Amino acid sequence: MIHLSHPEPSIALVELDVAPANVLALSERGRLLEAFATIEADPAIRAVVLTGRNGAFCTGDDLAEALTRDVAAQTAAILHFLAMCDRVAACRVPVIAAIDGWCIGGGLELALAADIRLASDRASLACSAVRMGLTASAERLVKLIGESRAKVHLLTGAPFDAARALADGVVAEVHPAAGLLDAALDMARLIASRGPLAVAATKRVASGLTRTEAEISALAASADHAEARAAFVGKRAAVFAGR
Repeated sequence: MIHLSHPEPSIALVELDVAPANVLALSERGRLLEAFATIEADPAIRAVVLTGRNGAFCTGDDLAEALTRDVAAQTAAILHFLAMCDRVAACRVPVIAAIDGWCIGGGLELALAADIRLASDRASLACSAVRMGLTASAERLVKLIGESRAKVHLLTGAPFDAARALADGVVAEVHPAAGLLDAALDMARLIASRGPLAVAATKRVASGLTRTEAEISALAASADHAEARAAFVGKRAAVFAGR
């Protein structure tokens, strides 16, 4: 199952719950895409936390299902998984991946599609595609941490722990497992408190979809920018309306 909840009106929590290790067969991927479509349709949502239950984040494709596919179906299924990750990456609001336990193969690709990654101290990550005779994560991981550090993970497929993930820049923070979700929700609240137009524009620029110069005119003319200036002068917290 894929659970979509709202800890606060401005925050969406998406939880993978496919015991025991949160594999994503085609049906579960469809439900995950539906959850993100629902998020996109709700203008009140300003940040998303994506995580997994069962002591795992995600371990990629359902290999039992994969064994039933012929070559054409398997090719289509792999491309579908990559397209799902692209859809998560394209979410209009920031996505925070809270990684607890296993995050391997397609699961790592999904985590890399998020804007920010936090890990628990018991997280175990792996670019395991080469162990399956495939390739994955090479584009996103190289963009994130650079070719030299990325190739060690990509070409060996060896598991690495949260400390290594933090040192290499794969994750931004490491927390005790019991506090991981709270840390991710705290970060989501902080993001949600900022100007939503500015956050969306900043995500587009940081993702290489546009340039700062192309975003400034609309932001400078926005009611949110006027509110932020008035709040600063008035020594109060700004109340952003997203317009």
